[in-house]
Amino acid sequence: MRDERPGRQAATPVGPGTLLVASPGLTDPNFSRTVVYMVEHREHGSLGVVLNRPSEAGVGEVLPKWAPLASDPYGLFVGGPVDGTTALCLACLKPGQRPDGLPGVVGVNGPVVLVDLDSDPTAVAPRLRGLRVFAGYSGWDAGQLAGEISRGDWFVVPGLPDDVTTARHSDLWGRVLRRQGPPLALLATFPVEIGLN
Repeated sequence: MRDERPGRQAATPVGPGTLLVASPGLTDPNFSRTVVYMVEHREHGSLGVVLNRPSEAGVGEVLPKWAPLASDPYGLFVGGPVDGTTALCLACLKPGQRPDGLPGVVGVNGPVVLVDLDSDPTAVAPRLRGLRVFAGYSGWDAGQLAGEISRGDWFVVPGLPDDVTTARHSDLWGRVLRRQGPPLALLATFPVEIGLN
């Protein structure tokens, strides 16, 4: 059943591969205008990475053996405010490839996989069409994310594998909203600062 309140639509359940799109009213500087790819969602908590926050550091500076496989732009992305010294890697498998039996790889959703950065990149390189490395992550304790969604901080929408490795990260927030159709698509034009409208 469709929710008729402005900016609301039928609920997409949170799960691996879904996106959390920050509502225009979410002003927390860690999450304003972000798109978070959900890696894990369980009863004890949830984990995801922000897809549209590049950092100044290059993958080659921190993980040189993985740099040749990184998607454009080739820098590290800030995955969230939790444990910025931890690196997580998401990758997209080439069509027809499966994560089963691939060393150092755990399936997340469809062709999107979590890659163990301690593994050998040469073993997975031929099967990947791109990867992104994230410094830190976004995490929620049990019940915390549900509360934020209920409050209207996040819209939960289906994700696409290309969202993970897109070179067009700077306008990802608006693009994801626009592809949802009305009423969410209308929010893509919401000004960053209402006073400037």
